[in-house]
Amino acid sequence: MHHSIEIKNLTFSYPDGTTALHDVSLSIEPGEKVALVGPNGAGKSTLILHLNGILSGQGFVRVCSLEVIKENLGRIRSCVGLVFQSPEDQLFSPTVFDDVAFGPLYQGLHPAEVLQRVDQALEAVHMLSYKKRVSHHLSMGEKKRIAIATVLSMHPEVLVLDEPTGLLDPRSRRSLIHLLQELPLTMLVSTHDMLLVREIFPRMIVLDEGRVVADGPTQVVMNDTALLEAHGLERP
Repeated sequence: MHHSIEIKNLTFSYPDGTTALHDVSLSIEPGEKVALVGPNGAGKSTLILHLNGILSGQGFVRVCSLEVIKENLGRIRSCVGLVFQSPEDQLFSPTVFDDVAFGPLYQGLHPAEVLQRVDQALEAVHMLSYKKRVSHHLSMGEKKRIAIATVLSMHPEVLVLDEPTGLLDPRSRRSLIHLLQELPLTMLVSTHDMLLVREIFPRMIVLDEGRVVADGPTQVVMNDTALLEAHGLERP
């Protein structure tokens, strides 16, 4: 069966000897929207960085039917759109247009195709009128949308976001939630925002000390108060 994301027995230790992931196994089906939750230091960001080969541990990782190995990284990075917690890590060009065009240009696409992809990506995040704006002059909520557009322009199959609602004011947060609900992509989102989880994600995976301690329907896991408390989480 074709999984969008498949991880088997993944273990990863940092150079200082800290083991961040212990024997993690999970799979996500095409079209699923899944939340990854857990306390700080649980290994969520470490796990996410394995999905496009930024980190590489012991075990098996496959995304979009491609094993995450060196030979496949070019294809994997266009298939998995990774949006970092801080948009500044993704926005570095003179204008919004340049930021969103960067990936397709790097892929060597024809200029007409690049223009079309930029417009489509900005349209998807409701930011088409911002094309000529300077990215670092935008608000945090606007920057987050542009950061998402930079990966949408690559036509990914899977969208992976790290703390998408972090640092957002209530209006920007609400606007981003609507956007994530609209996007018809397989989605894995690492977050502390339990209200976001309850609102958008039918399934949640709880990670603590590098281990999967729960994986199931959000409604069921959210109602297990003892489980949430044991892993530093609060029911919204």
